[in-house]
Amino acid sequence: MLVKHIISSLCLLAALFFALPAQPPIDLIGEEGDLYAETKQVNQFFRRFNCEETILGERLYPGDSLYHNVDLRKGYMNSLFDSQNPYMSTDLKQAFVDDIIFNSRPFYLDFHGGEWFAEVRASFRNKNKEETVILFLKLQEQEVGSKWVFDGAYLSRFQEVFVVDTASRDSFLHPLSHEIGFQNMNRMFRNNTSLGAFTADGFEADHLTLLLYEVQNGNLKFKQVDEVRFHFLQANNWYFELSRFDRPGFNRGWLISKLTQIPDDKKDILKRYIYNNYQ
Repeated sequence: MLVKHIISSLCLLAALFFALPAQPPIDLIGEEGDLYAETKQVNQFFRRFNCEETILGERLYPGDSLYHNVDLRKGYMNSLFDSQNPYMSTDLKQAFVDDIIFNSRPFYLDFHGGEWFAEVRASFRNKNKEETVILFLKLQEQEVGSKWVFDGAYLSRFQEVFVVDTASRDSFLHPLSHEIGFQNMNRMFRNNTSLGAFTADGFEADHLTLLLYEVQNGNLKFKQVDEVRFHFLQANNWYFELSRFDRPGFNRGWLISKLTQIPDDKKDILKRYIYNNYQ
């Protein structure tokens, strides 16, 4: 009976602590209540999402009475949304929580499960000019452990190089070019600022390759990371974005900033859209 009472009390405390939009009662957790409420690390987001740590940040393991506890997890989930986002309705968030917690097969995030990736906005210096580069990274499993690897990139300058000028009558190689041994390519390479018009339909410049080449040759120098966000496609028929919010109050740290229902068979389309959103 005593154990059940303790569990019930902790679950009630968590529900009060993480209730939205109400703030957790500081008298229950001391003057550092906002620090306990903040989801400080991405790994902590995983643990709170799965209910694998206490409200004081202590790890929970299989066999612990609160490990994956439904009531405690519901309290955690209510705290993991950006409460200031007007585009995530209460009904949408509730549907998500119900689906991942109260489903016959509850869903838990898997750090090594794939189907999540990072989007990094970084500053580079090109001579005396600063440029913004978007980098996409994914976790790659190794024989021992895993590592983050580059999976895509975008730099507006690269995009502009390959713009197709449909108005120019000279932006093509004549169909009889082969008869003169393609010697007319001389004019093409000398006079055209954009070579995109000479590429096949559907050609897409590989910005990551160009970026690595520019960095390798010293033309681009890394300055700093400006922003990081994560995209999660693991949950069945759901997608959400994770962003960091540094602001006063209890609803801060790593929080779900976007949420949408999407069939699993459409997620590849969504992923391509995210990767090409800047082009």
